[in-house]
Amino acid sequence: MSYQPNDPYRARQIAPLTQSLPRRTMRDVTHGPYLPAGAAVPVPQAQQATELAQRYELLDRLGVPTAASEDFDELARDMATRAGFLYGFVNLFLEEQTFVGLHQPPADSGYVIVGRTMSRDHGWCPEVMARKKALPLHDVHASPRFSGNPVVDAVGIRSYFGAPLIHDSGTVLGTVCVIDPEKRPLSEARRLRDIVINAGVRVMDHIARAPVR
Repeated sequence: MSYQPNDPYRARQIAPLTQSLPRRTMRDVTHGPYLPAGAAVPVPQAQQATELAQRYELLDRLGVPTAASEDFDELARDMATRAGFLYGFVNLFLEEQTFVGLHQPPADSGYVIVGRTMSRDHGWCPEVMARKKALPLHDVHASPRFSGNPVVDAVGIRSYFGAPLIHDSGTVLGTVCVIDPEKRPLSEARRLRDIVINAGVRVMDHIARAPVR
């Protein structure tokens, strides 16, 4: 199901809303990291620092920039189009989740327009990073474990499919994922999961074979 700007069955914002996805608030900093229901257990700070340094070292060695890229944007767009989702991301886990590849609705579509970064502990990608395998959520409200999440309220998300970006060395660089304000039939979950897994393979192949523009 592809995005149709005039589709009356899709929930729309009254007016376009440009915003970054959720970040930590000052209260989060004071009282510790925000942990949504069902989120992965936080990794100790020392381990996070080690993993972050490993990611930066690997990305530098591979010649992969940590800023937005036309190549990654195209890969995100192709993944979202194949899945029929409004939003697609190629996401590197740096100090923040950094969307070096991003596909989303046009600015005048009436849907939420997101930024290029999000706090490391929001969304469902931290769970993908922790489990190192795909996470298919055809309806995030179907399980209390995954329904309590700031992204649900910020963008009105009902479905999420994500997969990890794992280098041959074992270093997990980030994720690819698609999100949408419509839930998907359970019967579609395997096909959509396979789309994001294959997109993750394509991203890693792209990283390994050629410099990113």
